[in-house]
Amino acid sequence: MRSLALPYPMTATQTLVTEPPSPGTLAWRALLSQRKGRRGGPLPRHTLVRQEVPLEAEQIAQYAAVCGFSPAHGVPMTYPHLLGFPLQLMLMTESAFPYPVIGLVHLCNTIRQHQPLQAGERVRVEVRPRRLFHHARGQAFGIETAIIKAGAVVWESLSTYLRVGVPSPQGAPLIALPNAQELSPIGHWDVPADTGRRYADVSSDWNPIHVSNIGAKLFGFAHPIAHGMWTKARALAALLPAAPLTQGEVVAEFKTPLSLPGAATLWQANETTPGRAFEVRNATGDKPYLRGMLTLPQAPQENTGD
Repeated sequence: MRSLALPYPMTATQTLVTEPPSPGTLAWRALLSQRKGRRGGPLPRHTLVRQEVPLEAEQIAQYAAVCGFSPAHGVPMTYPHLLGFPLQLMLMTESAFPYPVIGLVHLCNTIRQHQPLQAGERVRVEVRPRRLFHHARGQAFGIETAIIKAGAVVWESLSTYLRVGVPSPQGAPLIALPNAQELSPIGHWDVPADTGRRYADVSSDWNPIHVSNIGAKLFGFAHPIAHGMWTKARALAALLPAAPLTQGEVVAEFKTPLSLPGAATLWQANETTPGRAFEVRNATGDKPYLRGMLTLPQAPQENTGD
């Protein structure tokens, strides 16, 4: 399975992070980043690194319970995102980063897993900015997270964010997933009001639009909204086989907010292909919250002979 990694200049700097800041410190740094305004500019050539990060069984179990995974799934495909997320916030709140954090829109997230992961292992986590994307509403950019074990990238993701209102956006156009045809409903979830807080507890993503009525209203939402990465994880918990994942790729685009409390339905393409489209929609099935594509290795066909 090909890597997400793009060519990166050899002159890029690295910073070793022994312990990421607390959620409160990161929230304060996010507030201070508002002083950047809309200055824009190139992404810094800087990588943040954590070494010997444990895949803790207790934390994995708590995350799995919030997102709907079973113990049979092992380390959920989306779980390593939590290891890189504090470093993403650190990176985007640095003075050299050209955009403030508050008000960013998480447009999409792509994950590729190349090897299995197991609780108890220790991994290296690297987070870096990757590239700018042109978007009709402003400037989009990608942040890459890589999980490395024994010198090899075993898991990687690209999170793409949007700063709305930036004039003359740079980069190649951001290519969206095609509209899927002939999807059928395969599941329904009630999403409780405390979903945002429960996910924040395990992910350390305390963005106020997900956990506070006041915070949500400040950004134009009538109620708190579910984290996009929770919605993605909840869909994968239903779509993936109940077994530890060896390899796979999942692309998810976050389309419209899922208000809390709420309800959601899971839809999947009727055709079985290497890449299978899916969507998370509202209860009536006429509005997508998330559009995705899941690709798993094809099982080898048996040679039955003549």
